[in-house]
Amino acid sequence: MNDSSGKATQAGERPTLLIVDDDPLITDSLSLVLGRDYDVLVAESRPHALDLLRQRDEAPMLALVDLGLPPIPHRPDEGFTLIADLLAQSRDIKILVLSGQSDEANARHARALGAVDFIPKPCEPQKLKAHLARALQVRDIEIGKDSGTALDADLGIIGRSPPVQKMREQIMQYAKSPFPVLIEGESGSGKELVANCLHRLSSRASSPYFALNCAAISPTLVEPTLFGYAKGAFTGSAGPKSGYFEDAADGTLFLDEIGELPVDLQAKLLRVLENGEFQRVGETQTRKSHARVIAATNRDLRQEIRGGRFRADLYHRLSVFTIAVPPLRDLGADKLLLLEHFRRFYASQGQSAPFELDADARGLWERYAFPGNVRELRNIVIRLATKHAGAGVNRARLEAELDLETGPRDETGAALSGDSDTLLDIARRHLQRAGEFRLDEVLGRWEASYIEAALRITRGNVSQAARLLGVNRTTLYSRMDAAGREPKQD
Repeated sequence: MNDSSGKATQAGERPTLLIVDDDPLITDSLSLVLGRDYDVLVAESRPHALDLLRQRDEAPMLALVDLGLPPIPHRPDEGFTLIADLLAQSRDIKILVLSGQSDEANARHARALGAVDFIPKPCEPQKLKAHLARALQVRDIEIGKDSGTALDADLGIIGRSPPVQKMREQIMQYAKSPFPVLIEGESGSGKELVANCLHRLSSRASSPYFALNCAAISPTLVEPTLFGYAKGAFTGSAGPKSGYFEDAADGTLFLDEIGELPVDLQAKLLRVLENGEFQRVGETQTRKSHARVIAATNRDLRQEIRGGRFRADLYHRLSVFTIAVPPLRDLGADKLLLLEHFRRFYASQGQSAPFELDADARGLWERYAFPGNVRELRNIVIRLATKHAGAGVNRARLEAELDLETGPRDETGAALSGDSDTLLDIARRHLQRAGEFRLDEVLGRWEASYIEAALRITRGNVSQAARLLGVNRTTLYSRMDAAGREPKQD
């Protein structure tokens, strides 16, 4: 499935809504209540939801996601992961969390990941419909006006900080080159926007632009999507079909999350980059591609190469030019420029006066790290514009929208195994975001998470889990007992 941007809803067209909840009573009730207004899709788990989406040509416009999904319904981990997965499918999908786990920490973290709203269960049908209608309206505004690009009139990305100025200069410098560009940056930082700029400023601007998110498509579908296939190449291929390399012609092909590309396909992509040659699946005829490839990743591909998960020769081909999209936390006063841009835009679209941050709230805004980057900032502005149109926003009102309690769960295992400077940066950002910090609680949560992860991997076998964690079995038993975790007999 490609990372389609979607279309603004037309009169008479029912918007698509994905509901993900493992309680059939809830999904049946919601389908009945919302079925007249929406084309409803239902999934009971994260894998089920992703399988559903991969069968569709376009991502749903809206999603209602429960946090407590299987395999452990009472924990929000799967729901949090699904938010990121859905945004990988389409940056335009609007995700609303409908959850019985209504504590503020979960709500803030869901919003930081990209959810536009958090609705506690139970929710009155009319109130739920109002939340969905508002999210759909925001989506239509953004798609219709292309507000999500955060660009000014000359296609320069908003910002005056040195990292943004450097990025803008690189875009201008590399746009007209025929060679590949690798865009690196965190989720939500705007990598796809940079790719769009490169295409629009190039001599290929009037030619096709195709985008494929390698993380949002089944590995078995990547090859036929990119290269096309012959009739009878596999079950269901009733006729021949061209792939993105052919359809893009002499335009641009954007491969997002390139680090997720299966290793066996990396060699075929390398061949296209080297000599422009490829073959459709099930064919021996060699075809030529003239498309320019732009790739993006939120991974460290050099580390992926060391781990044997990414080809070094492909990396060197893709990174003829490299653009680093800076995280929002490093952009200083640009946070305020983006605030002003989105604040005025959503106020004008809603035909209301913009909200105003008071001095204390403004200071908090400048200090906040925005772990979800520009995507999170925009969603915060949307909520403030909806709740406090024409009103003042003080520190308490702003804090209700920020993920101030997020700790190390934001960071990856790779970061934890990194060098001391990386760990120091994680700790610094955590302390800056946290309100009241308790070291013992943070370390305890991390230890409990690793123990739980090891036990899941080993299906509850304590001896194997102890080996995985690098401790002896007696030590693991005592720590499980301290955490209240009932051990399973080996």
